[in-house]
Amino acid sequence: MTPSLDTSHSAANGRPAAGRGRRPHLIYLAIGFPPAAKSCAYRMRETANQFRRIGWDVTVVTITAASWERDSGLDYSLLDQVDPEIKVVELPLAREDLETDIRQFSEERALRPAKWLTNLRKREKRIFPEPVFGSWRGALERAVLDVHRQHPADLLLASCVPYVNLAAAWKLWELHGVPYAVDFRDGWSIDVVNGGQAFTPDSEAGLWERRILDHCQSLWVVNDPIADHYRARYPHVADRVHVVRNGYDRDSVPAIRPRQPDPEAGLTFGYLGTVNYTTHQLGVVLDAWREARKQEPLLRNARFEIRGHIGAGANREANGLTELIREAAADGVSFGGPVRKAEVAETYGGWDALVLILIGGRYVTSGKVYEYMATGLPIVSVHEVDHDASRVLDGHPLWTGACGLDELRLVESFRAAARMVVEATEEQRDGVRHHADPFTREILMRNAVAQLAAHALAEPHDLPVNGAVVQPSAASSTMEQDERSGGVRA
Repeated sequence: MTPSLDTSHSAANGRPAAGRGRRPHLIYLAIGFPPAAKSCAYRMRETANQFRRIGWDVTVVTITAASWERDSGLDYSLLDQVDPEIKVVELPLAREDLETDIRQFSEERALRPAKWLTNLRKREKRIFPEPVFGSWRGALERAVLDVHRQHPADLLLASCVPYVNLAAAWKLWELHGVPYAVDFRDGWSIDVVNGGQAFTPDSEAGLWERRILDHCQSLWVVNDPIADHYRARYPHVADRVHVVRNGYDRDSVPAIRPRQPDPEAGLTFGYLGTVNYTTHQLGVVLDAWREARKQEPLLRNARFEIRGHIGAGANREANGLTELIREAAADGVSFGGPVRKAEVAETYGGWDALVLILIGGRYVTSGKVYEYMATGLPIVSVHEVDHDASRVLDGHPLWTGACGLDELRLVESFRAAARMVVEATEEQRDGVRHHADPFTREILMRNAVAQLAAHALAEPHDLPVNGAVVQPSAASSTMEQDERSGGVRA
C-alpha cells in the first residue's frame, strides 16, 4: 500500500502541504518555453512534461508569443509534445530595445539612440542587477503571487536566463514560504564564454546570487566545470549543486540508416544550431572549408549547409555572418534558415557529416553536441580544445578532434571527416549511437525531476544556512505591500 501524504498545513510557514485533497503544484518560471524558437525551449518542455508525468500540476510563467516574434522567432511545432494539462501564463513583457516600429520611439531614442540605450540599461539595472530584463521584476513577482493565490504552490522552479526570475522566486518564498529551486543552466557569476567570474561576491548581483543559493532547494547546471565553480564559491551549498546535462530528444535524430554517400554528386556537410559565433570564427571555418575542397578529391563537389537562427530583432539574418555565408556561395556554402523542431531529424538525414561550431571553452557544452553525437555521423569540431564538448565527444570514433581555430588543422579535419563518411562501418555508427543513449533528454530530466520533486515534498522546507535555520518572512502578502517592496521603480 502506498503511503499517502500529510494533508495538514506546514507548521513552519502555514503553506498547505500536498496530499489527498490535491496534487502538488509547480510554478515554473520558464521564459523561453515553447513556442519560443530558443534552444532552452527543449529543456523547459521536457522539465514541465516530467513533472506532469509524476502527477504534478504545472503552471508555466513565460512571456507572450508576440514578444518572441520580435526576438528570436517562433516554432509552433515545439508545442506538439507539450502535455496539454500544463497551464501557461503569458505575461505582456517584451524587450523594449527590439521594438522596430519607429512610431513607438521616444524623441530621445529617435534622435540619440546610443544615449537612449545607455539610459535604458541603467534604468533596468536599478530595478534588478541584470541589463535587458531587470525591469521585468515587478511583473514577474506579481505573476507568481497571483498564481499562488489561485492555486497554492508546493515548489517554484526558476530557469535562468533571465536572472530576474530569481527575484520572483525570492518574493514567493519570503512571503509564503514556498520552496524554490534554480536551473542556472550556464550559471550567473561565471563568464562561461571567456572564463573567470562575471561579477564579484560583494557586488549587487553577487549579493543576490548568494541570498538565492543560501535558501534554494537545489541548483541545476549543465556541466561539471560550472558545478565546480559553484561548489567552490559557495561551499555550504555544495551538496545542493547538481549537474543536469542538456541531452537530446530521440525524435531529433534520424531513425533510419544514414544515406548512401555519393562523392561524385557531392557530400553534404551541415551545421544546425544558433549562429552566435563571431565573424572571425566563421571566417576561419569558411577559409578552411575552401582549402579542403581544393585538396581533397572527396570534397571537390561538396556542399556546406548552415541552418539555424542568426541574430535577433532587426538584426535577424542581417549582419556580418550572413554576408560571409553569402560571399562563400561559390564554395558550395549556403544558409537555409531555421529548422522547425518537427523537421530536425529529416534535416540530419540529408547530411553526410556535421560541423560543430561553438563559442567559449571549458564552461560551455551546448545541447547540440549530444544531438550531433546521436546521429552517428562524422563530426568536425570548431571550438577550443579545452571545451566541455571535447569531454562529451572523447572516445567518439567518428570525431576529428578539437583544434581551436588552427586553419591548417581544420583543413585536415574536413578531409578526415570526408574519408570517415565513405569508410565508416555500421558497427562504428551503432557504437556512437549507443554511446549517446544515456544522454537522451527524457532520461536526464526524468531523474532530475524525480529527485527534486521528492525533496520538495519532504519536510521541513527551511534549509540551514551557515548552521542556522532561516525562516521565511511573516510579512503580509497584500498586493499593495508586494508592489511597494518589489515592484518596478521609475
